[in-house]
Amino acid sequence: MTILLALLSYHNVVNGQEVPRKSYAYFSLEPEIVTNYLGSSAKKIGFVRVSIELMLENPDLLEVAEHHSPLMRAATIEVFGSQRAEEVRSLSGRENIRNICLKKLQKLMLRETGSKIIKDVIFTKYLYF
Repeated sequence: MTILLALLSYHNVVNGQEVPRKSYAYFSLEPEIVTNYLGSSAKKIGFVRVSIELMLENPDLLEVAEHHSPLMRAATIEVFGSQRAEEVRSLSGRENIRNICLKKLQKLMLRETGSKIIKDVIFTKYLYF
């Protein structure tokens, strides 16, 4: 895959075509999130510990992300708090939660800034107990 990208880049430069590359930035929601989720029974709750990186559409948006980080943290905590144990503990559930977080954060940033600003959400640490 990397070789193919290198060849395509070389081909475009040789032919005089400069392909504009997107420049992304990454923003960490610090500190990592530790919150609870719905357990397998009404008397039991679980806990999840997640480190989240946000892929921003542009490095110029880092300051905007920093400004809105408390709001984004609260939104992700809300997402995890509404999940059932089966979702949190399965790989497909984790991907579903990641997509829910992405859509919720994009909607939130669209409302707050007029632009989605977030390209992707990445869980770099994901522990549950």
